Amino acid sequence: MENLPLYISFIFGIITLITLLLFCRVIKEADLKTAKPNTHIIFPALIVWLIIQAFLALNDVYSTHLNSLPPRIVLLGILPPVFVIILLFNTKKGKLFMDSLPLLPITYINIMRFFVEIVLYWLFLHKAIPELMTFEGINFDIIAGITAPFIAYYGISKSKININLVLCWNIISLTLLINIVIIAFLSAPSPLQKLGFDQPNIAILYFPFNWLPTFVVPVIAFGHLVSIRQLIKKKISYSSTMVKQ
Repeated sequence: MENLPLYISFIFGIITLITLLLFCRVIKEADLKTAKPNTHIIFPALIVWLIIQAFLALNDVYSTHLNSLPPRIVLLGILPPVFVIILLFNTKKGKLFMDSLPLLPITYINIMRFFVEIVLYWLFLHKAIPELMTFEGINFDIIAGITAPFIAYYGISKSKININLVLCWNIISLTLLINIVIIAFLSAPSPLQKLGFDQPNIAILYFPFNWLPTFVVPVIAFGHLVSIRQLIKKKISYSSTMVKQ
């Protein structure tokens, strides 16, 4: 992207790499015996996915033909991970895999949202996204990033926060994520654009920022869905135990 300082792209690349490593750590620490060996498959697969997304962005696949429907970044970058998540939630092996994932490292991944919000603010200052996509606008996702380490440590590691509050935090944080996803989508240049006409959301069409909707956001969303599923199952199990007693 023209007139964008290199350090912004570099820092976001580091954020994506750390998110990748943290996610692979989640899989490596899974309770399911079959999940750990899959780390050797999943990690290279995710690397290939990131390379494919980089190739598409660097060859202007996303930043051209902006009038196409559905938008190319949706078709080639967002729908595939969404399909994988849906598949996991609708297969027996997928459910077993998700239930084996440890909640503590999943929750810690959300810390990266704080740094993503800082990058988004820098992108706004350099006219690559609209202000409404930042914490000075109507994006409050930074709250999830700030509170994540406290929820992880006191709520999951030390069990000093009620499970209902941890569940509520996940639901609220997922809602905050959905909020910025909707804002970003409606601000991006396409026939569906409804917001940010003075300064459209062009950053996600270029490398490395296209990694945000095609990798970072799906990882965070998947983590919340897994956490909500596990926490609800724990509540049901606890309630059943209390009834039997």
